[in-house]
Amino acid sequence: MHVSYNWENIPVGMRASNNRFFRHMFSQTVEYALRAVVQLAYKSPEACTTEQIAEATLVPKAYLSKVLQGLSRAGIVNSQRGIRGGMSLNRSPEELTILDVVNSVDPIQRIKQCPLGLKSHGANLCPLHRRMDESLAMVEKTFASTTLAEILAEPSSSTPLCERADQNPFIKLQAPQPQND
Repeated sequence: MHVSYNWENIPVGMRASNNRFFRHMFSQTVEYALRAVVQLAYKSPEACTTEQIAEATLVPKAYLSKVLQGLSRAGIVNSQRGIRGGMSLNRSPEELTILDVVNSVDPIQRIKQCPLGLKSHGANLCPLHRRMDESLAMVEKTFASTTLAEILAEPSSSTPLCERADQNPFIKLQAPQPQND
């Protein structure tokens, strides 16, 4: 059964294009910002050019430039001019949390009032929206307690950002040590 809606009769706040609940939980900007700061954490405290970051993170350079500007305005990254210039983290990976990055580009929006605009609900959330808000609170708490250093140090067979570590020019791989017989 196919249902069609007359979008003009649906309140603006409930239209899919305007409602956060109809989109992915995190925006593409958040994804790109996280990729960029993880890459910068790999190189910390060295600086990387926008082109180097874009290549390593598979983010379009023009979009990445805008994301980096936002991160710079928020004090997450620092832009350095000159021969050895580029972008670097303003804080060490041990101090910078995932929540710091997320909130600098697209803050997590907690549910404080009925998202449907029902006056009878107001700030008294229904069970569904209360649980959704509790889930957002858990994500916030997890991100606030997770640093970039923890992400990089976590044992895993998957390397952040790349299919294989040897494809990432910023990861220093150790050559295999010869086996003594």
